[in-house]
Amino acid sequence: MVDKVTACIVIIGNEILSGRTQDSNLNFLATELNKLGIQVGEARVIPDIETVIIDTINYARNTYDYVFTTGGIGPTHDDITSACVAKALGYDFARNPEAVAMLESHYKPEDLNEARLRMADTPVGAILIENPISKAPGFQIENVFVLAGVPRIAQALFDNLKNRLTGGITVLSKTVSTDLGEGIIADPLASLQEKFPHIDMGSYPYFKDGRLGVSMVLRHHDETSLQECEQALKEMVETLGGNIIFSL
Repeated sequence: MVDKVTACIVIIGNEILSGRTQDSNLNFLATELNKLGIQVGEARVIPDIETVIIDTINYARNTYDYVFTTGGIGPTHDDITSACVAKALGYDFARNPEAVAMLESHYKPEDLNEARLRMADTPVGAILIENPISKAPGFQIENVFVLAGVPRIAQALFDNLKNRLTGGITVLSKTVSTDLGEGIIADPLASLQEKFPHIDMGSYPYFKDGRLGVSMVLRHHDETSLQECEQALKEMVETLGGNIIFSL
């Protein structure tokens, strides 16, 4: 097993950038990918603009092991993701007979109009990803996986593609929350980071139930190293006179 396998998630859609639609696909994909030992190194939210999509896809596929896109594969004029992926990778773009058959199994002949048939257009040679909900498939072309933007469908598509993925080491995490402020823990936490340089450390302040606190998150692939760092972190909090609100 390789030590590190990486991915980039590209969320495509003007409706996400405008705030009209709240994205939930990033949380789902990042969580599920980490379970498979695939670390999300970057996520981008971009508009339905051809040049932006093409440039982003080409950057991501040449930088990360896997790329996952969500959004822009529906039947309307602004659903341009599939065509842009074909252009980015240099493939012809055409109607996929297998995808047409999937749509025909779902729609009555009189309802399968040209707009809906556009959902069967893919890069030539793409491997389809079955969609058990609305039948309009996603697809894989090289290391790029193209998914729908609707969360329920994106999740179903991911369930049907994850057996194609090869992961590396799964990253584990531990969280320690304290009632100390970030200004108090900043320097001691920096010293602790120097002592455990291999551990990814982050501090995240919060305000809950009328009180301030900080959650400190430790991430690494080795459970023993995480436990040692967690213990040192708890001792640091106690030395500073703070309380540990929770540890998980």
